[in-house]
Amino acid sequence: MRTIPFGRPMLGDAEKRAALEAMDSGILAHGKRIVEFETAFAAFTGAPHAIGVASCTAALHLVYFYLGLGPGDEVIVPAQTHTATAHAAELCGARPVFVDAEQHSGNLNIDHLEAVITPRTRALSLVHYLGMPVEMPRLLEVAQRHNLFVVEDSALAIGTCFDGVHAGLHGDVGCFSFYPVKHITTAEGGMLITKHREVADKIRTQRAFGIDRHFGERKIPGIYDVQGLGFNYRLNEISAAIGVEQMKQVPTFLERRRANYERLTAGLHSVADITLLQSTHGPFQSSYYCHSMILGERYAPRRAAIVAMLNAEGVGTSVYYPHPVPRMTYYRQKYGYRSEDFPVSAWISDCSIALPVGPHLGAEDIDYMIDTIRAVLGKVE
Repeated sequence: MRTIPFGRPMLGDAEKRAALEAMDSGILAHGKRIVEFETAFAAFTGAPHAIGVASCTAALHLVYFYLGLGPGDEVIVPAQTHTATAHAAELCGARPVFVDAEQHSGNLNIDHLEAVITPRTRALSLVHYLGMPVEMPRLLEVAQRHNLFVVEDSALAIGTCFDGVHAGLHGDVGCFSFYPVKHITTAEGGMLITKHREVADKIRTQRAFGIDRHFGERKIPGIYDVQGLGFNYRLNEISAAIGVEQMKQVPTFLERRRANYERLTAGLHSVADITLLQSTHGPFQSSYYCHSMILGERYAPRRAAIVAMLNAEGVGTSVYYPHPVPRMTYYRQKYGYRSEDFPVSAWISDCSIALPVGPHLGAEDIDYMIDTIRAVLGKVE
């Protein structure tokens, strides 16, 4: 029996050496490695500005803090996402207003946007669900008509493009995650990219307390000014050093994900009573974070048993996401959201099983998964 984890950090000798060199340097914050990492990430995505931060959540929070959001403001958020997408707005005192998903991709349903925009709406946050790009021209047309700031939650979207433009560069900002099982990792960390210099300059200051001069810019050590509020949302030098080495492997990582995803798709496409969400086609280019298998009426009531059987055979799984965010206890109790208001998101959450396609897997692992899934589903009555 094989053991196939859902995700695994792809860290090798180069990352270990880089981390040790950073530790030996004596400079663990505000050093050269964060600049190198930001430069590499900007080059890969094509972003004019890249800002390393402590996490994707920190990046999102910094955006809403930059916008000055507070009580009375609203941010449109997909119902089908990680709770961090909504928390970042909530932490500023703004109200997340949720939009249901579309069936074929799990992304925010653009057809539903107009119905939730009010005079209080300040920003529109979208998520490239599992790395599958949102149809950005349609979304931007709505956002621009209503003068909304567009935030791309690109936590799973390194390598995601629409019409050749990388995720995070269609809207006003893009926020990325380097959590251990993401496309690359820095153990923990995030990145914000933007086309706007004014946004970049302000957020660079706000990520570090609002201090106007960092270490290398101070004529007298310890002398600086604080021009506004800020956070301790910096990315440290050890994490940045790991990130520099990880960026060198992104093309290889993405190619392995693509090959694994396509092989898994081919092996499962003829299985009855399951749905596979759409990925790359036409101008849509996925980052292939994972494969979501949505169980039909025969299998959905037995999802827990199916997951247990797959795990018992060594196939790691996950669920993206366990609930639509408005069905989570906090948001349901505070705002009174109802499950029936987000039926597609509920369908994905309640009926899907996320399957691994990461670069830690080879073709034989994918074939084993296909055979195991077919065998397990064949046992379900």
